[in-house]
Amino acid sequence: MDPSAPKPRGRPRKTAAVRRAPGRPAAADNPDLRERLLDAAIACYARQGIAATSLRAIAAEAGVNPALLHYYFGDKEQLQQAVVGERLLPVFMSLRGSAAGEGDVFDLIGGFVAGMGRIVAAHPWLPSLWVREVLCEGGALRESVLFQQIAPALPKMMAARFAQAQAEGKINPDLDPRLLMVSLIGLTLFPAASAPIWRHLFDADDLDLDRQRRHALALLDRGLQP
Repeated sequence: MDPSAPKPRGRPRKTAAVRRAPGRPAAADNPDLRERLLDAAIACYARQGIAATSLRAIAAEAGVNPALLHYYFGDKEQLQQAVVGERLLPVFMSLRGSAAGEGDVFDLIGGFVAGMGRIVAAHPWLPSLWVREVLCEGGALRESVLFQQIAPALPKMMAARFAQAQAEGKINPDLDPRLLMVSLIGLTLFPAASAPIWRHLFDADDLDLDRQRRHALALLDRGLQP
């Protein structure tokens, strides 16, 4: 062999790529992505209903691959549980403190009406989701959320406060304390859900949340007086 001949070169070494854990999508490194997926899920739920919403539709809403939903939440049912536990229940539980207090019943009602107004302003998806999934027959949240989780913590507690105030002669004896709770929901959550209809019907853009709040309090003030 000619010693002056060039030596054959070995194959160039490849730079080792950073390996990602098996099954972990690249976009999963985004720390805000999980919150974005929950936002997308609740937007789809409010618009088209829980039963009709697929993981693929939620992924499209969030602008991601469906594999990310599986990575973070597993399946459709687990995603629904995450939305309920992290988005829906905290909204209603924020009203529980005033119901459990010892203040005046009129302050309790005023606080509920004002609090519901703030909630709807911060979470505009809530009224339509509530009507679709709780009020309507067959709604996915009626049994699991309203009856099992919200009712013991808020409506029943407030109805008990109303009954006590009525026994003390502080509110109208002709009222049913249970239906007073129903009236509160009817004067706050449902008008917010149907607001686009009334604004269009009366050609009145001024029928905003603040006007609804003042209207509800005026009606309640007249009806509550003993």
